Amino acid sequence: MTSHQSVPIAHLSDHVGREVTLRGWLYNKRSSGKLHFLEVRDGSGMVQAVVFKGDVPTELFAAADHIQQETSLEVSGIVKEHGKIKGQYELQVKNLKVIAAPVREYPISPKEHGTDFLMDNRHLWLRSKRQVAIMRVRHAIIKAVRDYFDSHEFTLIDAPIFTPSACEGTSTLFETDYHGQPAYLAQSGQLYMEAAAAALGKVYCFGPTFRAEKSKTRRHLAEFWMVEPEVAFLDLEGDMNLAEDFLSYVVARVLETRQTEFKILERDTKNLERVTPPFPRITYDEAIQILQDNGHPEAKVGDDFGGDEETVISSKFDRPVIVHRYRASLKAFYFAHDKAVPDLALNMDILAPEGYGEIVGGGQREDDLERLESALAAQKLPKEAFEWYLDLRRYGSFPHAGFGLGIERTVAWLCGLSHVRETIPFPRMLHRLTP
Repeated sequence: MTSHQSVPIAHLSDHVGREVTLRGWLYNKRSSGKLHFLEVRDGSGMVQAVVFKGDVPTELFAAADHIQQETSLEVSGIVKEHGKIKGQYELQVKNLKVIAAPVREYPISPKEHGTDFLMDNRHLWLRSKRQVAIMRVRHAIIKAVRDYFDSHEFTLIDAPIFTPSACEGTSTLFETDYHGQPAYLAQSGQLYMEAAAAALGKVYCFGPTFRAEKSKTRRHLAEFWMVEPEVAFLDLEGDMNLAEDFLSYVVARVLETRQTEFKILERDTKNLERVTPPFPRITYDEAIQILQDNGHPEAKVGDDFGGDEETVISSKFDRPVIVHRYRASLKAFYFAHDKAVPDLALNMDILAPEGYGEIVGGGQREDDLERLESALAAQKLPKEAFEWYLDLRRYGSFPHAGFGLGIERTVAWLCGLSHVRETIPFPRMLHRLTP
């Protein structure tokens, strides 16, 4: 094959009328008499490569009719504007070379497949248009997350994966052996961010977190990614303001950059366009009242919210809603209590619309040493494991607040997915550790 400039499919618009070389994989193929239409993908995009019988040697035209799905190829041809679709391009093929043919028929064909089959072949399923679109939206979310905090003078701090203690409750810990002593995979980086906030003021961590929940719901994974900002001298009100500004920014950026992917996913973005501040804010008690008034008369103060309850509450609003001041008994030991009503936690959750549930959880942290020690004792947590955390209150304690946002639930919400298993390249669920 004659050597020509190798270009990504995404950049074909810069080469109209010129001959280029593409390297990629055959996604699909159809023939019509003297024409073969090869749909070629290269990771940056997809293009129709048209093989006309009069443009190529007879043996090459015949060979093009037998190329299998997912064959890796090198294709040379003239870049042309698509005759009917503005902004799309075609390749008028001049030459074609097979780099590697599949050893057997590609297992994921255009026909329908069951979920278990697709998950067993997740390493191949990722190549499909839909999964590629989801991964691009995920990337855009992550980029927007980083851009927001980096442009608001936050410092990225990497939290440890191995931890000596629980953050969110001992029942969901993955335990492992750490040179002869028990250690746990991190449920959250928050406690470490509190220490970092005392050094740097405004910090965030971003990385994998782990929950050993025996859960098979559409919202839970055993391993997921979370971003957790923490800010010194911030109270609950400031925390809610930060969270709604941050979430609105992320959604706006993804809408701006991923319209092509939303079209592939057939995602109606009208609801996402309404994600702008201010978000409605209701108390936990008001949320209980909404449940009682909308088909859940059994709901009572002291109940926690599951997915069904969150869906009912959020359905009353046209954008994310902030629910704040839950009963302290429902929340982790580290939340500050409302001074006016001590049995209320200074916490907040943001519930996403369309039934996607809690997307952000956070609040103001307890900064009084004695009250924090009492909270640890009340929840029967080993004080010795938290001595370093208590030091933050012994040496210059300060009010501070933060929150966590789960990337996978955010991807599911923005993409309109029914299950989080498609939101991460290789999901880890209750009964799935492969591929």
